[in-house]
Amino acid sequence: METTRAIRYERFGGPEVLTHTSIPTPEPGPEQVRVAVRFAGVNPIDAKIRRGMFAREEQPSQPRGTGMDAAGVVDAVGEEVTGLHVGQAVFGQVATGAAATHALAAAHRLVVKPEWLSFEQAAALPVPLTTAVRVLDELAVGAGETLLVHAAAGAVGIVTAQLARAHGATVVGTASPGNHDFLRELGVIPVSYGDGWEERVRSVLSDSGGVDAVLDASGRGVVAGSVTLTGDPHRVVSIADDAAPEYGARFSSSGGPSLAEAVDRCAPLLRDGRVWLPIAATFPLAETADAYARSEAGHVRGKLLIHAG
Repeated sequence: METTRAIRYERFGGPEVLTHTSIPTPEPGPEQVRVAVRFAGVNPIDAKIRRGMFAREEQPSQPRGTGMDAAGVVDAVGEEVTGLHVGQAVFGQVATGAAATHALAAAHRLVVKPEWLSFEQAAALPVPLTTAVRVLDELAVGAGETLLVHAAAGAVGIVTAQLARAHGATVVGTASPGNHDFLRELGVIPVSYGDGWEERVRSVLSDSGGVDAVLDASGRGVVAGSVTLTGDPHRVVSIADDAAPEYGARFSSSGGPSLAEAVDRCAPLLRDGRVWLPIAATFPLAETADAYARSEAGHVRGKLLIHAG
């Protein structure tokens, strides 16, 4: 029997519950393909799922995989699959855990990887790109407006800032001082997060007007101040603070364009390198728990990846 190396957990908890093990190589069912994974992306949502935040049971009923974003090569195709074939480079969301040498995916959740896109960027982009496109649609940020991004040096923040800049918006971003030079290179006006951030934002914009829209990707209790800055709670969206509606703002966690739609809309920017993600570190599959420990510690600039094969 062929086996796959995979990361699994049998109980909810922190990174320490993740184990590196061997499992039977999964076989694709109808409308599924099997992907030989090259790289998997580490996303904050992975940790929330692993900690049981969305579970209806006290503990998992069976071992589960972790990770949803992957890039690799199709190596088996199930029945009723059209448009994908063995040997094709793809990226997108997988069903059985991206942190594995092989994973199953619904064919419609994968996108054919263009030759100009590296496997690393392909694994890094799905959640940040679709989230950024969704949020900018919800905020309706236009040319000439000013967007404030909290946690601007994180993966979603970086992509959101790049897309907004490409469409003519001014972007201000809160981040730790160590990330300020990086944000300036992206054309973002940096501001330190923490107490007093509202006044610091007003200060850097004193000559150019105020804030029109806000994305909170930090979850650090900034929604109330963001509503005050914009004067319009409908132009404040949080992807990290589910208490946002208490202030009239929106909590955005789903919906929006598919990955294929987002890639199609952003293809010129991706191809030209105007939208990209810095890779903060790449971990071997056996050290996946370390990758998630670093992610959950915060202050990661860009993206962490797992090298699966």
